[in-house]
Amino acid sequence: MTARKPAEITNCQVLEQVLVVDDDRGICECVEMLLARAGYACVVTHLGRDGLAALDSREFDLVITDLRLPDASGLDIVARAKAAHSETQVILMTSFSSVESAIEALRRGANDYVIKPFDNDDFLFSVERALGERRTRMENAALKRSLRNAFPQNTIIGESEAAKRLRAMIQRVAATEANVLIQGESGTGKELVAQAIHFGGKRAHRPFVAVNCGAMPADLIESELFGHEKGAFTGATAASEGLIREASGGTLFLDEISEMPLNVQVKLLRVLQERQVRPLGSSQSYLTDTRFLAASNRNLKESAEQGVFRPDLYYRLNVITIQVPPLRDRGDDIELLARHFVRHFCRKFDSRVVGMDKAFVDFLHRHPWPGNVRELQNVIERAVILADTDLLTVNDLEEMISVPATEMPKPKLGGIPLSIEDYTKEIIRLYQDEYGEAELAAILGIGRKALWERRHRWGLFRKRDRTGPGSEPVASSDEERAGRVREL
Repeated sequence: MTARKPAEITNCQVLEQVLVVDDDRGICECVEMLLARAGYACVVTHLGRDGLAALDSREFDLVITDLRLPDASGLDIVARAKAAHSETQVILMTSFSSVESAIEALRRGANDYVIKPFDNDDFLFSVERALGERRTRMENAALKRSLRNAFPQNTIIGESEAAKRLRAMIQRVAATEANVLIQGESGTGKELVAQAIHFGGKRAHRPFVAVNCGAMPADLIESELFGHEKGAFTGATAASEGLIREASGGTLFLDEISEMPLNVQVKLLRVLQERQVRPLGSSQSYLTDTRFLAASNRNLKESAEQGVFRPDLYYRLNVITIQVPPLRDRGDDIELLARHFVRHFCRKFDSRVVGMDKAFVDFLHRHPWPGNVRELQNVIERAVILADTDLLTVNDLEEMISVPATEMPKPKLGGIPLSIEDYTKEIIRLYQDEYGEAELAAILGIGRKALWERRHRWGLFRKRDRTGPGSEPVASSDEERAGRVREL
């Protein structure tokens, strides 16, 4: 790392401020000259009390202090500098005979030390390294503050009563430390809700770590969450602290937690109860200050009653429940979201599209959006990319949504809103013969394996898979049987 040259400093730049405290005037003159040439502003004092007074009067980016001063210890300077501004960097200057004391200073908060007499290049390298670390920390802090300020307001888009209630609930729970269970259909934006909770609370400046429990192999999820020691299992060539400890001080978002294996649920429950995590292959437990947010597109209460999800873990996670409404229940938010996505993708792809015609908007309102906001986003993205005119028309949709909206299942039966499970079942029943397996799974926002499991659990078979009403599915030929195996 090379220190900046004076030529690189412009009149509009604010010079980084360095305080030097040393009773050796020769050393001070040398240090002051080196810092000035490198483009730093320098304040020099020769007594400890003057250095302490300078720290009380203004903020410095870097403090360079001798360990032994006539009226004070360099450790006092270290302590005062860190107490005044935690991001202030401190370099200790010492002789060979005081190296042990310098190491003690590092334990107390000093960032580095140099041994007198020092090489000029080595000294400047230590200075630039310390200030570079400070710049990085300040930039990261500024970025996190901007995210905290901007994220909650700009993410949950919508003016429907359902969207307003959702934002109000997010604002209330963000200020707490409570565990939150976020439930909703696939594609409704459960992770966005989790992010809004995190960035709207006091943990916004700390890590937000998200993991999809359904996408992670069952034999890996335990080590990924809890960490492992080197050699804990075949392939563990290095130790890992795990995602729970990585998120310590911040938030861990467990998406699709209903897919977590039962044995892992047991260990997670223990972490929630004891606030400690033990890596695989280790005899030591580590304290963790992690807030847990979980999400599922299933009814976890029903899953707990059926024995496929631990009831004790459900109640531990379910301190507060947030139900994310499906897009079909958000009224005019459909058009509002569509216009937002149009603007976004027009900028992204430098498209000439400027809006949507009335027929296009009417079509959007009639469609039930089983894939919710995610489906709407994907549809708008494809429409913007493939559009031939400056306005999106129904012609841009018909190839992407082949089923007429009037023929799609109604979100309500007999005036009673359908549950997530019942709605999914209705979609599969009505359209499994018109869509391919992959296409239908994509619309529902689930994997093909999950679709196959649901069809067979509910006894929903396509016409070509059954010989008559009430019959078990049969393959009429080796070719059909092979085709079904390929689909799975």
